[in-house]
This record gives sequence, structure tokens and C-alpha cells, in this order.
Amino acid sequence: MTNVSSPPAPEAQRTALTIILAVSGAHLLNDLLQFLLPALYPMLKETYGLSYLQIGLLTLGQQITACLLQPLFGLSGDLKPKPYWLAISMMIVALGVAALAAASGFWMLFIAAVIVGTGSALFHPEASRVARMASGGRLGFAQSLFQVGGNAGTALGPLAAAFILLPLGQSSVFYFLAVAALGVVLLSYVGRWYAEHQRQAASRPKAAIAKPALSRQRLMVAFVVIGALLLSKFIYIEGLKSYYAFFLIEKFQLSAQEAQFYLFAFLGAVAAGTFFGGPIGDRYGRLAVIWVSILGALPFTLALPYLDLFWTAVMSIMVGLILSSAFSAMVVYAQELVPGKVGMIAGFIFGFAFGIGALGAAVMGALADWIGIIAVFQICAFLPALGILTIFLPRTAELYPEGKRA
Repeated sequence: MTNVSSPPAPEAQRTALTIILAVSGAHLLNDLLQFLLPALYPMLKETYGLSYLQIGLLTLGQQITACLLQPLFGLSGDLKPKPYWLAISMMIVALGVAALAAASGFWMLFIAAVIVGTGSALFHPEASRVARMASGGRLGFAQSLFQVGGNAGTALGPLAAAFILLPLGQSSVFYFLAVAALGVVLLSYVGRWYAEHQRQAASRPKAAIAKPALSRQRLMVAFVVIGALLLSKFIYIEGLKSYYAFFLIEKFQLSAQEAQFYLFAFLGAVAAGTFFGGPIGDRYGRLAVIWVSILGALPFTLALPYLDLFWTAVMSIMVGLILSSAFSAMVVYAQELVPGKVGMIAGFIFGFAFGIGALGAAVMGALADWIGIIAVFQICAFLPALGILTIFLPRTAELYPEGKRA
């Protein structure tokens, strides 16, 4: 006789959705604060005489910290849950925001970037874990809802630049400490739910974890391919975050303030694409979403550097929608490859994505100083071609041939 577990009660479902929305809202606040530094790049470049390479190094300092620390924080959370790390992560981000507001040169900006990156490294693995806990089995939906909060926060960054940072100057960053305080309150609430969830889980017998039917070699190939796909996606997206405004200013003679609105349109498309990718993956399969997302963006990235302002904006929106849709599917797919290591895998995916994107941004900055930012965009347009490597990822039927899931 097969035991069929009853669906969660409506009250439990509402509570879980409230938690996912709360952690998604915190993700919005976190990533808005993370984007304050890139939003200031046009002003900082002029004020402190920064080169494109130095701008790339600021991105590198912020993101490589997250790259190195996130898997470690994630593994630590797997070994022993740490519900209140979430609120602490926002406190660290607040310290970095204060340092950014007070910075007076490249190295002080770099230190602020590292502090902000450390807070982000602490936040993402645990927040992703909470979204999965509250998913009720709808893993792609929960991960997408969590991710869309972060991308919405990033998308708001250019508006913050256009209406607050650029008109009022670097010191206006201090105003955003109120955003960090709101984040601490929200994440304290999530932390209390997390702690209670852990207490209840400790009183129940542990469910058996299904292991995927993959050899070690096949698993290694899968993660190499995932790394290559993350490289193609995040170098391009981080490049646009850091340099799209400069590209528009140089090619179309826009003001720094005008360029921020076009950057907002691109980042808004990234947020929308992230949201839809997870539920589509739940319905049609994660590999299908990964295929379409990476390789499907190629025609648009190839066209973008050669068009007028209107069609450049349209292409950027299409790239944002398509290229971003795979991330939630990739996170859940990778977690299915290594069951029981939710935090470590989330930390690896976030960390590698941020790190490779930051390294790419630094290289793009060095190239831009040498050959110009327009030529850099023409070269990087070929990155989504790496999406063809998806053919080497094992299908779901290979992971769980008997239909069992982690």
C-alpha cells in the first residue's frame, strides 16, 4: 500500500508563501544596496579619475568576495543551521554602505566593495535555503520568487542613481542605511521562522535522501558544463551592469542620468525573466529552460552593438528576459545533482556566478581601456554560444531513473 502524504493545510501554505515573499523582499533590499556601487560608476569615474580597469576591479572586489565565501557559508549552514546569520548579513552590508558613502579614493572604495560583498556572501546561501524550505515542493517557483526580488532590487539601482545618487552626490548613499535597517527587521522575522522550522524538523524522523544515479565522472562533467553556462551568462550580464551606461554614453552621447533609464529597462527585463524561468522549469523541465535561455539569447547579443538607440534598448530587453530565465532552473538542477547539500550548492552557484562575472567585468574593463567599450560589446556578444554545451548535461531521467527525487 502506497502512503500518500496529504497536502499542506491552507494556513501552512499561506505561512510558507509569506516567508518566501519576505525573503524575496529582503533579497530586493540586499541587491539594491549591492548595486549602489555600480550605480555610482559614471560619477566615480569622473570624480576620482578612475580607469575602466579600476572600475572592473571594484566589481571584482565586491563579487570575488562573494565567490570565495559563499560556498563556505553555505556548507557551514548545511552542517549546522544558522537562522540569524540572515539579519547579521544585512548589518555587514550596512557597514559597507556607510564605508561607500564616506570613501574618498579608489582604495577606500575597494574596501567598501569588499565589505558589501561579504554581507552578500553570508546572505545568499541561507536565504536560498529558506526559500527551498518554504517551497512546498514547488522548488522552481520558490527559487524564482526569491531570485526575482534580488533582480528587482538591482533594477531599482539605476533609478536610485538617476533620482538620488547622481543629483545629490556620493554622500547621499548614507540615506540608504534606512533600507538596510528595514532589511534587518525583515530578516529577523525570517530568522525566527527558520529557527522554529528547525525545531519542528528536529522532532520528526529524517526522510531518506534519494541519490542521483550518476557516476562521479558524469557528475564532474555536469558541474563543468554548469560552470561554463554560468560563465557565458554572468560575464555578459555583469558586463552590461558595469558598462552598459558607458556604452550608451559613448555611442549615443547620452548623459549619465539618461543612460540609467536604459540600464533600468535592461535590469527590469532580467528580473522578469528570472521570475518566469523557475515555474516554466517546474512544468516543462529545467534542461529545456537552460537550453532556450543561454543559446536563445545569442541572436540578440550579436545584433545589439550595431543598432540605433531604440533597437539597442529593445535588444537589451530581449537579452535580459531570455538570458536571465535559466538561473533559478540551474540552481535547482544543481541541487538535484547533490542532494542534502542545499546550502553548499546554492553557495557554489551564487559564488561562482558572482566571481566569474566579476572577473569578466575586470577583463572587459582592461579591454575597454585598450580597444574601446563598443568593441568590447561586439566581442562579448558571442558568449551565449556556450549554451550549446547544455547537450552534455544529464537528463532528469538519468538522475532519478526510478522517479524518486531528493
